[in-house]
This record gives sequence, structure tokens and C-alpha cells, in this order.
Amino acid sequence: MSGALILLATLGSSLLAAVIIFLLPERAFRARTGLNLGAALIKLGLVAWMVWGLSRGGEYAVEFPVLEGLAFVLRADPLGIMFAGLSSLLWLFTTVYAIGYLEDSPNRKRFFGFFSLCVASTLGISLAGNLFTFLVFYELLTLSTYPLVAHRGTAKALAAGKVYLRFTLTAGLVLMIGMVALHALAGDIRFGQREILAEFGPERRPLLVGLFWVLIAGFGVKAALVPLHGWLPRAMVAPAPVSALLHAVAVVKAGAFGIVRLVYDVYGIELSDALGLLNGLVAVASVTILYGSLRALAQQELKPRLAYSTVSQVSYIVLGIGLFGPLGTIAALSHLLHQGLMKITLFFCAGNYAEELGIHRIDELDGAGRRMPLTSLAFTVGALGMIGLPPVVGFLSKWYLGTGAIQAGLPWVIAVLVASSLLNAAYFLPILARLWFRPGPDHGVGAWPEERRLGRLETHAWLLVPAVVTALFSLMAGVLAGMPFSPLEWATGVANAEYLP
Repeated sequence: MSGALILLATLGSSLLAAVIIFLLPERAFRARTGLNLGAALIKLGLVAWMVWGLSRGGEYAVEFPVLEGLAFVLRADPLGIMFAGLSSLLWLFTTVYAIGYLEDSPNRKRFFGFFSLCVASTLGISLAGNLFTFLVFYELLTLSTYPLVAHRGTAKALAAGKVYLRFTLTAGLVLMIGMVALHALAGDIRFGQREILAEFGPERRPLLVGLFWVLIAGFGVKAALVPLHGWLPRAMVAPAPVSALLHAVAVVKAGAFGIVRLVYDVYGIELSDALGLLNGLVAVASVTILYGSLRALAQQELKPRLAYSTVSQVSYIVLGIGLFGPLGTIAALSHLLHQGLMKITLFFCAGNYAEELGIHRIDELDGAGRRMPLTSLAFTVGALGMIGLPPVVGFLSKWYLGTGAIQAGLPWVIAVLVASSLLNAAYFLPILARLWFRPGPDHGVGAWPEERRLGRLETHAWLLVPAVVTALFSLMAGVLAGMPFSPLEWATGVANAEYLP
């Protein structure tokens, strides 16, 4: 099979699934389930094929002319395939989880149709070969996630959807303006052609700086950089599978990945450093990390606390990008995957507490560890990883960020990391204490808010298995970090290619 055909098949698996799901009747539960799982498995298999092929020197690229001097380009490179691998793996688990979560819900056809469009958009972002193609899928991601955010149709959900659209469509407009201006200046820059901008003389440097920050503003909305983060906590009214998508797989990661592409593949790390852009990224990321952690500490409901935790944690990626040197790059790229594993686990668990016990507030979690031990153990793994305790994989991200800060000559960043870790502990450890060390309610007197028996286990197996497996992956990615094809090893390979001649 040719490289072009593999790329198109990877993207088309989800697009075709979306079309068929929209055509199926609402009651076709078995067919829709089989189609969702089949498309997710095919996509994961094709991405794994490309991972193996790239490791052996293979090439995967295809392009179609759009206008003179402008093309629609798909290309698999080591950086893009990292994001594609994350998306494909976690989408499989999210698909399983969503099937169980929405088993008795109305409008499942609409949900899973846009769900498949959302994964197709994310894969398109991963495999885009230039800024134009990136923008096409970036905007498709906005449009396909809005129905998921507003899925419940309540006044609160519709209001959150409007806020989401207001933020993301405005960001898309800003991004388009920046990309058009950059195209007028330098033509159709393919990812990896960073020498084009590096050849401009000093008289163009102020314009390059201005365009950089315009593009950062466009990407920064989805990446939830302060003060562009306001949509994210509001979007927590969405169902738990959607929250998992927003935080761990699709939207915020698309924004962070856009910043990665901009710095490494459009401007280039050396030009970004020469223009003084990296220090600005470090400053913005540091403010966002501390602000998100402080706001998380103030939340009394579980999902909003996790949402502000995402605001903080995703900015570790931006912080690593801003640290000039291979260690900072390794930290940024590996955390792109590490944070996804840990955060999707936490949102799966939050959804399990809500579905099985009706728990939404943190003060309702007392004793839930004994009622739902596997879910609570998975939550514990994710929370300890977010704090940065070994052997969970979050420890590696913070270790490389700290050593990268020293390598970049910015030792004050370590103080930011220490403060953030202490705040992480301050808002996660009380939850763990409630789960495991507080007595639970007596049935009939102060019982769980709304207890349901969804399965023979502590909850429905479709909800339990994804949370447990992603928690195990969070442990394995830390314990087996030195193995081939681990997130850390793949990030190290990309960083070496960036910095070594």
C-alpha cells in the first residue's frame, strides 16, 4: 500500500464512519457500536503502521493543489505521528467509554456522528503538512466539537456552547489573518521549511515577531493560555466523554500542537530564540501554570477542578517549547502524550462517580474508594502523576522541564515548577484523602447523591475498563520510559533531529 493511500485511509476511516452514522437510524445501536469500534481500531492500526514505517525510513505524503502557490498537504513526520498516535490510542478508549456512558441517552446518532468528525479533524491536524491544511482541520474541529459541548441541550449547555464558539471562532479568524499575512510574506511554507523565514533580513524581523504573536493568540485559545482560557471551565457541562476529548485528546492538544508546529517547523527554534520569542512563551506559560493551579484549588466541584488543572498542565508543553535546548523539547513533546494519558484517566473516573453515584462535588466523595475501588485506584494514579510523583509518567515531564530550565539558563523556572507541584498536591491530595480515609455515607441516611447499579462490577464494564487501562498506561509509560517507541523515546528522537546536525 502506498504512503499516500495509507494517509488518506487513516483520515477517511473516521470521515466515512461519520457519514454512515448520520445515515443510520437512531435505534441502530449495534451497528453504530460496531462501526465506531471498527473505525477506531482501523485508524489505530494504520497509525501504528506509519509509526513502524517512519522508524524504518518510510515516507508518507500526498498533496493537492488548491490555488496557484497554495496546496492541501498531508504528510506523516515523527512530530505529527506522535500526536496522531496519542489521538488514535485515546480515541479508542474514549469510544468504548462513550458507548457505555450514552447507552440510555437520546440523540446518540448525532453525538457519535460529530464524535467521528472530531477525530477526523484531530487526525487531519496531526498529519497536516502546511499551515493552510492545518487551518482547514483546526476550524473543522471547532465546528464538530460544538454539538458535543452543547449535546445535553439544556440552557446551561447551550450557553456554554455559545461561549465555546465565540472564543474558538474568533481565534480561528485571528489565526487565518496571521496565516494569510505570513503566506503573503513568505509563500506556502511547508512544515520543516524553517530556513525560509530565517533568510529574511533585520528589516523584516519586527514583522515576523508581530505575526508570531498573532498566531500564538490564535492557537492560545484552544491551548487555554491565560487570559484566553475562559471557554474551558464553562465547557464542563458537556458529558464526561466530551470532557475527556476536550482536555486530553482533541481541542486543547490541538492548540498546544499548533504552537509546537509554529516554533519548530515554521519559524524554527533558532530563529525563535534569536527573535526573543521563547522568553515570551516561558513567561506566558509560567503565569498560566500558576493561575490554573490556584483556580483549581478554589473549585468545589470535581470537573471544574480538573478543568483548571488542564489550564495549568497543558502550559507545561508551552513552557518546554520556550526552553531553548533539547531537554526542554523532550519535556514538551513527551508531556503532550503524558498529560493526555493522565488527564483522560481522571475524567473517565469523574464520569464514573457521576454516573454510578451521582457525585459531582468533591465533598461528596467521602468513602467512594471503598464503594468503587478500581475507579478510585485509577483516579489515584492519575492524580499522583499530575503532582509529579514517580513512577507515574508525570514525574518524567517535570524532571525534564527542570533540567531543561537549567540548560536554557532559566533557573527561576524551577521555582514555578515547585510551586505548581505543591499546588497540584494541595488540590489533589484532599480528594484522595476523602476517597480512601473518610467514612462513606450509610445507606438510607445521607446516602450517595444518586446511586445506580450499572453493572455487576462497581460500575458498567464499558465505563470501568477504559479508566483502569489508561491508568495502567500512565504507569507503564513511566516505568518503561526507556523502551523503544515509548513517548519519552519518541520525543527524544524528535528533539535530537531538531538540535543535532
